[in-house]
Amino acid sequence: MSPQEQQSILTIALLAGFADGHKADAEREAIRRMAESLGQEDAGAGLPRLYQDVLLKRVSLADAVSGLEEPGQRQLAYEMAVCVCDADGRQSDAERVFLADLKSRLKLDPVAAAAFEREADAIVDAAEKAVPVAASVASGADLDKSILNYALLNGALELLPQSWASMAIIPLQVKMVYAIGKAHGVELDQGHIREFIAAVGVGLTSQYLEQFGRKLLGGLLGKVAGRAIGGIGGAATGMAFSFATTYALGQVAKRYYAGGRVMSTALLQESFQSLLGPAKQMQTQYLPQIRQKAATLDAGQIMQMVRGGI
Repeated sequence: MSPQEQQSILTIALLAGFADGHKADAEREAIRRMAESLGQEDAGAGLPRLYQDVLLKRVSLADAVSGLEEPGQRQLAYEMAVCVCDADGRQSDAERVFLADLKSRLKLDPVAAAAFEREADAIVDAAEKAVPVAASVASGADLDKSILNYALLNGALELLPQSWASMAIIPLQVKMVYAIGKAHGVELDQGHIREFIAAVGVGLTSQYLEQFGRKLLGGLLGKVAGRAIGGIGGAATGMAFSFATTYALGQVAKRYYAGGRVMSTALLQESFQSLLGPAKQMQTQYLPQIRQKAATLDAGQIMQMVRGGI
């Protein structure tokens, strides 16, 4: 995939991220940091500028679509846009209008587009109907083991060839935080948990954008039509973000609820950032287990994990 094609797909993903027009300042800041982070990669040197172009409306959807000629790349761009719009739950009216316009401009195969939409809708439905699972134990060691298991699972989801598999990551993070709160005697609902995740500095939309951006720039989506997975090096780059984000989020949640929920937003974000680097190093250690878990996952299992326990 050429740099121009990468830029076109990422432009569409960013446009999808701002399609509803209601992104809070914190989420915009998270997306900006994401662009700067990806911009440190050689292939993504222009991403910070691209972010500004999208935010200031200096680039159009028509411009981005014109840079994609291969049917597989067009399908991938649409899948990424759907996942970004679904990041914070049900699509808004503005997001549905954006996706309908995008699908028309991309001239997609209707069968392939409809199949993906069904899969994406199923994940959203499962997340909304998820039954909270209480933690059975509350010891620090057991919670650490549970957090690691969620991190391994979310890292494995990044290795699956289906684009919609990454959509399960945030619902599973929500379930993890619920279980940690429950272990400390705190009853939580999805709204509170998502607010907590955002307060920590893990923007919902920006998290999807970074997952897809790292996959794209890391070569994991280079063979789009065949949905081939990259080699070990590329896989490690692509999954590190989700593993590390989940692990650091879980550890911050454990500190927060164990300490009586008195940490300020600034302290939550500082704690999360301090844990993120070491968590990325941990991912290398657990790479064999992540790859092994990915090899055993299928669509039915993923749906069941989102709905119920893991």
